[in-house]
Amino acid sequence: MAEQSKSNGVEKTHRFNWRKALLIYLRYQIPLWIVSLLIEWWPDNRIVDTIRGFLFKPFIGKCGKNFAVAKGVQLKNSDKLIVGDNVYLASGVWLNAMGTMILEDEVVMGPYVVISTGTHAFKNGSVRFGGTIMEPVIIGRGTWLAAHVVVRAGVKIGSGVLVAANAVVVEDVPDNVIVGGVPAKIIGPRTDTTKEVKHSRF
Repeated sequence: MAEQSKSNGVEKTHRFNWRKALLIYLRYQIPLWIVSLLIEWWPDNRIVDTIRGFLFKPFIGKCGKNFAVAKGVQLKNSDKLIVGDNVYLASGVWLNAMGTMILEDEVVMGPYVVISTGTHAFKNGSVRFGGTIMEPVIIGRGTWLAAHVVVRAGVKIGSGVLVAANAVVVEDVPDNVIVGGVPAKIIGPRTDTTKEVKHSRF
């Protein structure tokens, strides 16, 4: 079994290391699955989400402070996930970090956001045994991905970005803009809120 990654536009094939994969699975994925199973019935609120994030933290490659996670979140290949400070993941978020994923400080994801750092490849006219092309994903500081957003492997989203609900992001996004649509396009600049904010949800 082989996996592929891109470096300077050139695809590289890597032989799968079963022993290493098993050790990573035992160190990260199984404990994370057990923790998720045990606390799935917990409600979603600010305190519980923070506790859930604290319990997830040991099974993530690198994780900052105040990580908050709602129920139903799935983290695949969490050993290659890098999470900054004050990150929040809403219910049903699905992240696959097999090609490395970086969530910078204060990133917020709405319900059912899907991000994968791997793309299926075709071989002999079929995707079934074509392998996977891995490319990193970076989500910049303070960016908000609204509900049901999908982010393609290899994409870098800048800081302070608002990605509208149901958008599919297939190319890099600069700082401080609003993007939306399928595929996502820049709608306009994103400016700070001028109305009075009485409290923070997260």
